[in-house]
Amino acid sequence: MKKPLRKLLFWMLAAPLLAVLVIQLYFLIQIWWWIDHNPRSTSFMDQQLSVLQEKSPNARLKHKWIPYDRISNHLKRAIIAAEDANFSEHEGVDWQALQKAYEKNTKKGRVVAGGSTITQQLAKNLFLSGERSYLRKAQEVAITYMLEAMMDKERIFEIYLNVVEWGVGVFGAEAAAQHYFGVSAAALGPAQAARLAVMLPRPRYYDKHRGSAYLARRTELILRRMNAADLP
Repeated sequence: MKKPLRKLLFWMLAAPLLAVLVIQLYFLIQIWWWIDHNPRSTSFMDQQLSVLQEKSPNARLKHKWIPYDRISNHLKRAIIAAEDANFSEHEGVDWQALQKAYEKNTKKGRVVAGGSTITQQLAKNLFLSGERSYLRKAQEVAITYMLEAMMDKERIFEIYLNVVEWGVGVFGAEAAAQHYFGVSAAALGPAQAARLAVMLPRPRYYDKHRGSAYLARRTELILRRMNAADLP
């Protein structure tokens, strides 16, 4: 094989790998910065703002960052009970939950479940999109382990509580508490907290369908489970 051809083949193989490594380094640097600096925005925020501004150029997101200790413990417990009961114990990925999601997806013939932990949800919200594919899931897992390696659980949960989507253009606990109940995140009661936690898988839907019977039933269930949730 001639030298120019060997060089071409080398770069054809090496270039994609190099691109992947550069992307992972970018994620790692961002996470390192966010250890003691708060994210100003996320991938999900940017996507949602773009959609809103297509309809209304002056649209803005509802979002206000608040410290971890100014967020109701009721909300923290409700979210752990609803989204990730083992959050304080696992290393970022609940492989048993992923296996169950894989089996469900295989049965349905398409991706319908993710089995994501709170850390995985944060990884997705910070950097990725809502697209469901195994390639995106693999990247989500890689970012999840970066987050867990560089941050403690409380910092991960603090960022999550401040950036997670809670409705049409509504992001973070403070904006959600004001949007739905007219109170601060610190003042949320148990029932309000449980309701907000239940909304998380489909926040935009429940923002528009607040009288949902499922939402009411699931809220009662999470209310009963909240006190058993361990906080980081």
